[in-house]
Amino acid sequence: MTEEPEALRQSRATLLVALALVVSSILVWLVSGDVVLFAAFLAAMAVLATIGWMISGRRVTVPEPEFALPDWSVTVAAIDRPDMAIAVTDRAGRLTCANSCYEDWFGGAAPPRLPIDAASLDRLADTMRSAWRDGSGGAEVSSEQGQGWRVEARRSGRGDDFLIWRMTQVHSVDLVAELVGHLDGKLGRGLAKGGIAAALVDPDGTIRAASAGFALRATGDAMADMTGQDFVSLLAQEEGGRIGWVRDAGRGGPLVLYHVPVADPDFSLEPDPNTTPSLMLVMNAGQGIGASAGSGAAVPHLEALLSQLPLGLAMTDRDGRLLFANPAFMRAAGREAQLPPTYPTDLVVKEDKRALSEAIRRFAQGPAAAGDIAIRLTTQPDDPVSLSLAGVRGLGEAAVLLGLTDTSEETRLRRQVAQATKMQAVGQLAGGVAHDFNNVLTAILGTCDLMLMRHTPGDSDYDDIQQIRANSNRAASLTRQLLAFSRQQTLRPEVLQLPDVVADVSQMLRRLIGEKIQLVVTHDRDLGPVRADPTQLEQVIVNLAVNARDAMQSRGDGSGRLTLATRKVTTTDVRAMRSEIIPAGEYTALIVEDTGSGIPPEHLGKIFEPFFTTKEQGKGTGLGLSTVYGIVKQSGGFIFVESEVSQNGKGGCTRFIVYLPVYHVAPGAAPEPSAAQAEPAPSQWAGGGSILLVEDEDPVRIVAERSLKRQGYVVTCACDGEEGLELVREGGQFDLVVSDVVMPTMDGPAMAREIRKIAPELPVLFMSGYAEEQLRKEIGIANAWFMPKPFSVQQLSEKVGEVLARTAKQPSD
Repeated sequence: MTEEPEALRQSRATLLVALALVVSSILVWLVSGDVVLFAAFLAAMAVLATIGWMISGRRVTVPEPEFALPDWSVTVAAIDRPDMAIAVTDRAGRLTCANSCYEDWFGGAAPPRLPIDAASLDRLADTMRSAWRDGSGGAEVSSEQGQGWRVEARRSGRGDDFLIWRMTQVHSVDLVAELVGHLDGKLGRGLAKGGIAAALVDPDGTIRAASAGFALRATGDAMADMTGQDFVSLLAQEEGGRIGWVRDAGRGGPLVLYHVPVADPDFSLEPDPNTTPSLMLVMNAGQGIGASAGSGAAVPHLEALLSQLPLGLAMTDRDGRLLFANPAFMRAAGREAQLPPTYPTDLVVKEDKRALSEAIRRFAQGPAAAGDIAIRLTTQPDDPVSLSLAGVRGLGEAAVLLGLTDTSEETRLRRQVAQATKMQAVGQLAGGVAHDFNNVLTAILGTCDLMLMRHTPGDSDYDDIQQIRANSNRAASLTRQLLAFSRQQTLRPEVLQLPDVVADVSQMLRRLIGEKIQLVVTHDRDLGPVRADPTQLEQVIVNLAVNARDAMQSRGDGSGRLTLATRKVTTTDVRAMRSEIIPAGEYTALIVEDTGSGIPPEHLGKIFEPFFTTKEQGKGTGLGLSTVYGIVKQSGGFIFVESEVSQNGKGGCTRFIVYLPVYHVAPGAAPEPSAAQAEPAPSQWAGGGSILLVEDEDPVRIVAERSLKRQGYVVTCACDGEEGLELVREGGQFDLVVSDVVMPTMDGPAMAREIRKIAPELPVLFMSGYAEEQLRKEIGIANAWFMPKPFSVQQLSEKVGEVLARTAKQPSD
């Protein structure tokens, strides 16, 4: 029965009211017969009718909601995702809209008519029927080419007359193929030793693979080929419903069969029994967890077997109590060498307890299925891990198999990669800042040198200028430390023995650390040589020793022991370390160990960052360890730190280990000369010359020009590479080009290559704050020299004279 319109109801009510007024008026006239009374009654009724009409006219009616017709182009734009195919179909099964990912994967076909295999088409049709009937459905489908998708369908729309399809690709591992190989290998042999015969059985009952123990129990021949045989035909039902081997003819003991579906762990839906193979475990009755009169205890056979597996496995009963957990499971849970808790929920954080408990209950009570759940362990609450669950049947009280993989190594590597990435970014920033700051310091030092030439000791400004110069040199040392951290400083590597460097610096260290600290030096024999800058290695040792001294002086009376040791590290030792950072090879290790207060764990990941320090304000720049890190890495080595924090002022220890690769001379090659023997010192240059000076920083260019002119050189200046190249093209004759490396538009190396096309023999002296070795590799220009910034007027004059002297001695042919 339909409801009357609001307007019709109001009209009918108005008519009834008017009829009542007319009847009332007639009754008043008939009863009273008084004209005045009748007129007053009519007036009153008119007023009441007017008020009622006004009130009814102000009634607010709520309009019905209006819906615009769907604009499917807007819907397509909203559902566009590169990793998920989304489509919408109507009641007739027509494709209403789909995103670009769906079109790439399936073209224009509408579900369930997709380009997939026949079995997947049936599952997809069942999914569609479930979605129309129950509101949602899901399945896993695959194509003939082996591609797999997880499909979800959900009913939606104002009239529930549309289906929304969501499809994501799954990249699963072929566990069945892997299990076939394991049954023929160590796993099969291990199961046989535990009294378990294992076979992989297809849904039609045929054996796909079997262990040697299974073949021996079934046929008497461990080498028999069981592939293709009927699994059921090998077993017989005996008296009392017991199961035994057909080969035993009733003389053997009763058997127990355990059925485990081999489902892909990436699939979260219930495995299809029509397509999923099964791992059948056959053992004598009485073996297995919970098989002893409902005690729930693990029989030693199966427990011993699971305990030896490297996979983290545990069993729970239907109530969620933990029956068994092997050592690998407890190690993965961060509870190594501890007894398993009563419930597996005791291993996770409070927020995840309910989700884990419900998952265990669901897998224990439903059909045999497998799946994963993300949990956070109490031992590492910030890193979620994946816990695998599988419902098992036939194991007595045991109902759910839990699997947990030890991810501590993966977590450590992930943090190391993140730390290395951060250190690289900080190093690039530090190098760029140091390079720009060196330009400023070069101008300041040069200006101070020029001013000192006009002042003598005793002048009122002489001491002030010297103070400015001293502070500038101090700032220059800080920039050199930043360049060392960013691995952009100039090194002079030599082939040397590490104990020689330690011996050279030991006497200085004894004075540096004080009398209360004992210095112990030990060396291994047959240490391999290393290739490094001896001066920089001394700085590494001094910086580590100073930090050790400060750590020991902060404890009580300031006494302690500082140990310097060198160790031989062979390739076998490196492999035993199982480090993902150090490649296998031979190394010479430098160990600096102190008995100080130790480094807190929260600071270990930051100690090599520049400007990070735990010392009091004004007692450290925070560049000591960052300099050490940069020198070691630029020398091709590795540095690690181990520390134990002292408890109540006792027991602290910090150990820095530097690994430097052993230098091997190629067969037949001459030994590498030392820096002092690399080339003879040039004679003093006093012949003058014409110099092309190219520098984009005005203060640096002005200082360099004035200093060179004071030495008698004819100097022509250019503010960038293009201007310098143009001066050569116009016929300028120069004896030397002095150029900055980094300049706008055209940098120094690009300008030098173009100049060499015009004047091939013209020498070039580059000024830069970057490492000489790095620049030589990147530039690749012969007959080129390098001078690090910042430099003084005297250093610039000496370097220019040295280059001119060397080029003048070279033969002209």
